[in-house]
Amino acid sequence: MKFFIDTANLKEIQEANDLGVLDGVTTNPSLMAKEGITGKQNILEHYVKICNLVEGDVSAEVVATDYEGIIREGEELASLHKNIVVKVPMIKDGVKAIKYFAKKGIKTNCTLVFSAGQAILAAKAGATYVSPFIGRLDDVATDGLQLIEQIVHIYDNYSFETQVLAASIRHVMHLVQCAEIGADVATCPLSVITGLLKHPLTDIGLEKFLADYRKGNS
Repeated sequence: MKFFIDTANLKEIQEANDLGVLDGVTTNPSLMAKEGITGKQNILEHYVKICNLVEGDVSAEVVATDYEGIIREGEELASLHKNIVVKVPMIKDGVKAIKYFAKKGIKTNCTLVFSAGQAILAAKAGATYVSPFIGRLDDVATDGLQLIEQIVHIYDNYSFETQVLAASIRHVMHLVQCAEIGADVATCPLSVITGLLKHPLTDIGLEKFLADYRKGNS
């Protein structure tokens, strides 16, 4: 399973990268705004900074919702850096744009996916990644993990090359369960990645080892 960090914060990206387990980054306009990054030029420059920090794919989202606008923005984003993956919303013109990008050899991430039907369309159009939003489905009393499992099963049935990128991951168990189900990628906040390190028995065991060491060397 690939680990992507879902943020626009350079320090968090660097910390995850330094841990040695980071495979890529996902961002969106909301995450950019959270870091105080506004204005087209500033946003484009920030994407380049992110790409220079990591070796893997960096999803950069278009804001246009019409076909021509998505194509125009997507090509501009793709030209910024070889790591850029154009993040396209699951809408009619978005699916058409994904097909166009696939023919051009431009990688895409189909975002805001909430059903298996949408995931099928994204794969048929040639999306590199499809991003089902687990947490947001959970918020409306729908099982987000069940959707991940369903999409993985469908993609396996037909050998679709599109990778299932589990998004809107809220906690460690979400991530672990996505791994059990067979998601290709999980994107999540830094706190979820570092949360995998934690277990009370690890802390207790380490403290005992250190205490025993201090006794023998006092």
